[in-house]
Amino acid sequence: MPDPTIVIPPRAVKFSVVKKLIIGYAALAFFTTGALLFAAGGLYYLNRTAREIADNHMPAISALPKLRNSLIAQESHTGKYAILKSTEFKELFNQREKEFMGIVAGLERSAAPGSLDTLKSLYKGYHAAAARLFAGGAGDTAGLRGKAQKILAELDRLYIARQNDLQATLAEANRQTRSAVIWTFFLTLAGFILAIVIAVYFTYRTFAAIRKLQQATQRVAAGDFDYDPQIPAGDEIGELAADFIRMAARLKDLEQISLDASPLTRLPGNIAIEREINRRLQDGSRFALCYADLDNFKPFTDHYGYITGSELIRLSGEIIYEMVKIHAGSDAFVGHVGGDDFVAILSADSAETVCQAILESFDAEVVKHYTPEDLARGGIDGCDRYGVRRFFPIMTISIAVIINETGAFSTAVEIAKTASEIKDYVKEMPGSNYLINRRHKNPR
Repeated sequence: MPDPTIVIPPRAVKFSVVKKLIIGYAALAFFTTGALLFAAGGLYYLNRTAREIADNHMPAISALPKLRNSLIAQESHTGKYAILKSTEFKELFNQREKEFMGIVAGLERSAAPGSLDTLKSLYKGYHAAAARLFAGGAGDTAGLRGKAQKILAELDRLYIARQNDLQATLAEANRQTRSAVIWTFFLTLAGFILAIVIAVYFTYRTFAAIRKLQQATQRVAAGDFDYDPQIPAGDEIGELAADFIRMAARLKDLEQISLDASPLTRLPGNIAIEREINRRLQDGSRFALCYADLDNFKPFTDHYGYITGSELIRLSGEIIYEMVKIHAGSDAFVGHVGGDDFVAILSADSAETVCQAILESFDAEVVKHYTPEDLARGGIDGCDRYGVRRFFPIMTISIAVIINETGAFSTAVEIAKTASEIKDYVKEMPGSNYLINRRHKNPR
């Protein structure tokens, strides 16, 4: 039989926000009801605002860059058709046109009535001009470009308008939250005088979380998308905080997408690359910059066509990204300089492993893009940059690696210049290679 003198401590129980308020303000029903109404109202508004952003604002902000990329692709196809008169570009244009109209249709479901009329009207004119070009008309590519520029300007206007709507929604949420906190505070102050100790404890935790959400709203509105309100899970506020963090992360991704990311590889471009280099230089950390370049890419594109060349660039970006993430961890960065040039920034200790993995994976994949006849010959015939016809071996990849010791480099420009010099030296070596250069040490 159990000893009655032994006291078994109760298990910790996680109460919902409603239960916390009921327990905390049980001594005075009036103050309990008032505080509950204002707190629940503020939480409900915040939750409704988060859902509104997730259901309306976010899909629209995400769709507008896709419309921009789709239109740029259409403009590219019409330009190539005007020069080459190949039906292949007409088919590619039609595919992009369907994609464009599908995204517009999706936007209309969440947009205000009439807000997309200008965009649809401009695109209707662009479609008609493109149809005349494909039908063998005058082929006024300058007029097409002008119409495309107007559409791009309208897309930019819509994007800015959506961003402004989002900021206004966040500002209103901040105002409503502040109002709820103020009124609830005064009601709670009266309840503190008569409530028991447990009421004080639960009330403090509840409203501390609300204040953190208010601060998080202000920080995100100011552009600090990485801010974490640090609200523990287990109740409605914790779930709302988790939704808030996911929303901020999505906003950060959209901001990155709106920069100079490559539409082909989806990797960050030169602005993001320079920012990442400068960040690491300011931190004073030891890191490696890997500058990768495809050898004999232009003759390959001339021989097999632009589409195949673009596919190989996309594949190269995927290989570099996957190998870096596998062997260098989540802190590593991969960017697309442009064309067939890529940059990876990672820890110095993982540079050799990453480079070796990239070389092996690239060499295994690139041969799949050659015909059996060209593989048997070991390459293709083509013209070099001077117009001289000669034989080009199977494409390889060259990687110049710069190890930045603390204080070795002062600017991103200096690192980029050094990497370019090393890359030119590596490209003279036969096959796929990498070369590591440590500042103030002999290259390896």
